[in-house]
Amino acid sequence: MKFIENKTFDEIKVGDSADLTRELTPKDIKMFAVISGDVNPAHVDADYTQSDMFHKIIAHGMWGGALMSTVLGTELPGPGTTYVSQNLNFRKAVCSGDTVTVRVSVSHKDPEHHHVTLDCLFENETGETVIEGHAVVCAPTEKIRRPRVVHPELPLQETGARFDRLIHATASLDPVRTAVVHPCDALSLEGALEAAARGIIVPVLVGPRTKIKATAVECGHDLAGIEIVDVPHSHAAAEKAVALARAGHVGMLMKGKLHTDELLAAAVNKQTGLRTERRMTHVFALDVPNYAKLLMITDAAINLFPDLTAKRDIVQNAIDLALALGVPVPKVALLSAVETVTPKLPATLDAASLCKMADRGQITGGILDGPLAFDNAVSKAAAETKGLHSAVAGDADILLAPDLEAGNMIAKQLIYLAGADAAGIVLGAQVPIVLTSRADGVMARLASAAMAQLFAHHQKTGITT
Repeated sequence: MKFIENKTFDEIKVGDSADLTRELTPKDIKMFAVISGDVNPAHVDADYTQSDMFHKIIAHGMWGGALMSTVLGTELPGPGTTYVSQNLNFRKAVCSGDTVTVRVSVSHKDPEHHHVTLDCLFENETGETVIEGHAVVCAPTEKIRRPRVVHPELPLQETGARFDRLIHATASLDPVRTAVVHPCDALSLEGALEAAARGIIVPVLVGPRTKIKATAVECGHDLAGIEIVDVPHSHAAAEKAVALARAGHVGMLMKGKLHTDELLAAAVNKQTGLRTERRMTHVFALDVPNYAKLLMITDAAINLFPDLTAKRDIVQNAIDLALALGVPVPKVALLSAVETVTPKLPATLDAASLCKMADRGQITGGILDGPLAFDNAVSKAAAETKGLHSAVAGDADILLAPDLEAGNMIAKQLIYLAGADAAGIVLGAQVPIVLTSRADGVMARLASAAMAQLFAHHQKTGITT
């Protein structure tokens, strides 16, 4: 076991020194920003730094001060040391990727108060001085030797980062004319207007005109130049929006303040709806902090107990979406409770059948594997422990749930226990449908709209952005 041990005041001599070398990483900068609350753009905003004096992200100045504290508290004098004062002069910026050596050396001792003065010098890997100064500490008078505590690995969640990338991917695309269904609350109206401001959609607001305008006034938005289709209530709004899509007047639908059932009932109507040969299915897209990429879960909102034919459509819709979002070869994990085909577990039989359907070209564009338990689908370590070796196990892009209840619970657990951000979309209709929860914020609505726009563009041109 490694230990840290101090030097007492009596052991310390003028000229004694200690040093520490550390490479500054982007994670160091982000973690320091989180802990300190210092989100100065010079430290966290790469776009901003292109026009500042450094032209790249730089470390917080007190990151160097923290390194000096580390040397003083663990090396010289070591455990039992308390700060009296610290002075630093910053000579040169420290940037991500720089390797900094901090060296402290004893220049003076004060026996009356057990104070020790140390000169401090920080140099980068080329020998340039980046920080210099001095510290005064109260040195310990008793010997201390303690086991060195290994610091925990702290996960760093970049909230909304993957959704931001989705939104940025739409920058070169033409906005899609979109029927926003009953946008009669602040969140749904603001989500639609923000999507319009980002060039994702051209909104057509479908609902009671007076309610929509009252909501805009309440939120401080100007609806000048935005088309409003006046209908008396949410049910009529759903029917009118579907009619607009059926007639080709809009290329997307976006849910506002109405129940999902109201909107989908109009969409699935056999005579007046938006049915195609493909089953309508829902896809959750989740930005999970501890997962390396965007994770899709399907179906968690529409198909209660899908049979094999329905699951084929659910999988194909999700693959098509993943392709539209730029995933080269989507990896689909077909979930069950176990990894072996077991007749008493129907989901395992469906998984095996779906894999064979993919082999025969009945499902295209992705790689399927299953049955897989959830842990083996998302964790390489879990998959290796079970002896599973495939391109999908531990690296899934898409999770096919056995039924709606399982899919909904998986998604909600990741949202509420793992801190995932969620977006949602319905596919298999004549146009994509942005389907978010009434409680979802503007970012979720923007990400959902961006997915729908990317999908609509991909379906029309076959080009992936």
